[in-house]
Amino acid sequence: MLTSEVNLKSSLSKFFGFNNFKGEQEAVIANLLKGNNTFVIMPTGGGKSLCYQLPALASKGTAIVVSPLIALMKNQVDSIRQVSEEDGVAHFLNSSLNKGEITRVKSDVKNGVTKLLYVAPESLTKQENIDFLKNISISFFAIDEAHCISEWGHDFRPEYRRLKPIINAIDDVPIIALTATATPKVQADIQKNLGMTNATLFKASFNRVNLFYEVRPKKNVQKEIIRFIKTRTGKSGIIYCLSRKKVEEIAQLLQVNGISALPYHAGLEAKTRAKHQDMFLMEEADVIVATIAFGMGIDKPDVRFVIHHDIPKSLESYYQETGRAGRDGGEGHCLAFYSYKDIEKLEKFLHGKPLAEQEVGHQLLQEVVAYSETSINRRKFLLHYFGEAFDEINGPGASMCDNSQNPKEKMEGMNEVVIAIQTVIEIKVKHKVKYFVDLITGNNTAEIKTYKGNNSKFFGTGKEHDEHFWHAVFRQIIVAGLIAKEIESYGTLYSTPKGREFVKNPSSFMLIKEHDFSDTDDIDDVIINQKGGGALDDKLYSMLKDLRKSIASKKKIPPFVIFQDPSLEEMTNQYPVSIDELQKISGVGVGKARRYGVPFIDLISKYVEENDIDRPQDFVMKSLVNKSGQKVNIITNIDRKLPLEDIAKSQGKSLEDLILEIENIVASGTKINIDYYINSILDEDAQEEVYDYFMEDAETDEIKEAFDEFDGDYSEEELRLMKIKFMSEMAN
Repeated sequence: MLTSEVNLKSSLSKFFGFNNFKGEQEAVIANLLKGNNTFVIMPTGGGKSLCYQLPALASKGTAIVVSPLIALMKNQVDSIRQVSEEDGVAHFLNSSLNKGEITRVKSDVKNGVTKLLYVAPESLTKQENIDFLKNISISFFAIDEAHCISEWGHDFRPEYRRLKPIINAIDDVPIIALTATATPKVQADIQKNLGMTNATLFKASFNRVNLFYEVRPKKNVQKEIIRFIKTRTGKSGIIYCLSRKKVEEIAQLLQVNGISALPYHAGLEAKTRAKHQDMFLMEEADVIVATIAFGMGIDKPDVRFVIHHDIPKSLESYYQETGRAGRDGGEGHCLAFYSYKDIEKLEKFLHGKPLAEQEVGHQLLQEVVAYSETSINRRKFLLHYFGEAFDEINGPGASMCDNSQNPKEKMEGMNEVVIAIQTVIEIKVKHKVKYFVDLITGNNTAEIKTYKGNNSKFFGTGKEHDEHFWHAVFRQIIVAGLIAKEIESYGTLYSTPKGREFVKNPSSFMLIKEHDFSDTDDIDDVIINQKGGGALDDKLYSMLKDLRKSIASKKKIPPFVIFQDPSLEEMTNQYPVSIDELQKISGVGVGKARRYGVPFIDLISKYVEENDIDRPQDFVMKSLVNKSGQKVNIITNIDRKLPLEDIAKSQGKSLEDLILEIENIVASGTKINIDYYINSILDEDAQEEVYDYFMEDAETDEIKEAFDEFDGDYSEEELRLMKIKFMSEMAN
């Protein structure tokens, strides 16, 4: 074993090519090599893996590394093999291996080739593996992602609870437990469960100074995400979603908007997941859209942004997932979209679980709500949660959050703070924040009645303010240390000595106005810009209509054949000055932009210049209405002259919805020939009559007006199909 500073540094250089250790790595490794149990709490990017990889390489025998995810094991094994000439230096043993592969792994371990053997907790419980490990030389056990042991941890795994007796049955060797996120409660759980309360604790600061934290209301979220990524072209990022369906949807949305993105979730085949992960690591894709399974242990240092499409179920999850940004010390933007509807969805997932698990889950969710809605420094809030104090004025990275850069107004809240603390002190039975808020605002809930809170002298003392205000008061005095949460009893409040002193000697306390997240829509399948957004520039709109009329007159076609009104309206919003920009306007597309676009972009360019218009840096988001694969499928089947009813059925649509899809395809400039179908429902004279109407008489393309014109002789469906034929032939 290595114990001297010189040998440790030379080993670091030999195996990893580094000249110096980071943070407390050297002390951690030295402690483990002395045979001591070691507990490491180190943020993502702090270099946890090296704390067990280096001593494993430098020690006799094989280190057994317990790891929760196959993807994590694969990444770690691939990484460690790069520092050795022998591939067998690291292996994993899990359910993904066949018999031949398992035989090879065990052979390398027996022959002393393997220095690190990664195992899943489930694999470690199998008797055949226990028997095998009893007969080899083990240097130590490393428990990675150790927070999985605790029910208060964000990835609780019951299998982790069984590790200690199994380790005892195999060999009496040192244990090193490592995690990137551990509140004081989780820390105690880990040490108690692993029987290592005497372990030497190494706890690094949780402050990632290069990360910028931002929370936005969940409104127009898809458009916001695309706009965010478009300003970071070529940069790597991760987008986290709660469901597989949402992962697929967002990945497709990004792809159709020209962003190199791939999905990653447990529903994909293992080969596909591995391929997508490798493409992301090799920079063949800029963005990975994933469920929370992605990223644990992924060693990609230059992830520049992490977006939470859905708010996660705990602050531990949030902290760990955001921690995958900026691991090289460079830019790392952490953007989360918040709607209380997401919290309600997560609460529904808790139904049916054991009561204790529900209580834990609800408490963790309320911490997420508090973080999302707070207006105080987000870094201070996060670090307080992990038991670390932070100076929000002068602390490193103090200005790196939305709340610091856009501070909310403050008000003197001394009296309100006194009321809140006094209420907590005087009420003898412990309760959570909501109870005290209901009590102070005079909200006579069932719980208030049960505990006779309505008889308290504090009942209604703060009713001049609403619940939102009082929740803000409690959040801010908790972070200030005037009251605290009793974790063991699921978040009940108690007063601290500092709080009791404040009541005795009140002083100024500036309350910060909280965010209002009531205005969220959480509707992600909104068809953006499908009908235009209204003409914002009336003067330009009038000029565009005149130009369209002039061109229509020369070409002897109705004006709406060129561009429909919603497209003109959108042009007044976006001011497209190139063919590329014009074809992004809904209802235009490539074909129409090239056929009719030049005079329009010339007019708009001149207008923008003459009026010194600051064009929005926004763009028109292409929605998933015209998914490229779906569009190709429709066109291909029409070319094969399949009945429209059959095409609709194959796509799980009604005929009406399919006709709408075809209308959209034609409106974007693609030519489609559905004569074979129209001929089966309308004779030649009828077709000519309707066609002539659209060519000669129609002032708009509204189907209702055509229906009225023909006094119901033709159905709306027949008129829509004839309009498709007309627009395809005349406009495209």
